[in-house]
Amino acid sequence: MTATPTQQPNPALADPEAVRLARAAAQEEAGADRVGDHVGTVAEDQVSATHLFEAYQAGYRGWNWAVTVAFAGPGTPLSVSEVVLLPGDDALVAPDWVPWHERVRAGDLGVGDLLPTPEDDPRLAPAYVGSDDPAIEDTALEIGLGRVRVLSREGVLDAAQRWHGGDFGPRSEMARSAPATCGTCGFYSRIAGSLGAAFGVCANEMTPADGHVVHVEYGCGAHSETEVEGGPLVPVAEVVYDDAVLDVEANLSQADLSGADPSHTDESGT
Repeated sequence: MTATPTQQPNPALADPEAVRLARAAAQEEAGADRVGDHVGTVAEDQVSATHLFEAYQAGYRGWNWAVTVAFAGPGTPLSVSEVVLLPGDDALVAPDWVPWHERVRAGDLGVGDLLPTPEDDPRLAPAYVGSDDPAIEDTALEIGLGRVRVLSREGVLDAAQRWHGGDFGPRSEMARSAPATCGTCGFYSRIAGSLGAAFGVCANEMTPADGHVVHVEYGCGAHSETEVEGGPLVPVAEVVYDDAVLDVEANLSQADLSGADPSHTDESGT
């Protein structure tokens, strides 16, 4: 609330006596907390005006005590009509109220929770209207027996945009490092309807995408046609010593080693 009146208050409502009366009323309401400076007077009409005082309440920075005083005419005393705390221009206030159905986000729904859809939800259309999706058009035969509403065109586009930009879309970190895309993978199962042109379900239990809707250009390292080249995973250095070639040396006798004449024999004939 700002002290910018659209009209000048009655002089009797803005004189020092009126300010003292308003301050006393604010102090009575504030209790032990001190009431600050008088910061303005706002004319309500010809017989009432609101005086603003700085509030020093804990947790109410930037708020003002607003005291409305009234004047019944000459010869009558001023009276206090209302004392309230009002936020100023730089006050700390709670955010604007948001209806509960607009505050719910993806992943908030828990076990046992109920989340009804609005009657005018743009993502849905009555089944008898049709939705330009051949697979959904077939549900028109279920009128009165099956689904009452089906995905509208807006609902289809909204889902496609959300899935495209999600964890299993073509721009995810996993997809950027994959050797191939889901569109060529044997574990990729297309979904029915117009969304099947770009989305399917992963059926590979070894991947994080198992059971999730994936984009046709998503991919991971568990692609059905992934091949790993044989051979050592660590490069082998060039051979520095070849032990496949043997060096053959003559085996000298003991006589050769001692320098004796091999033709000489002793008396024993040796």
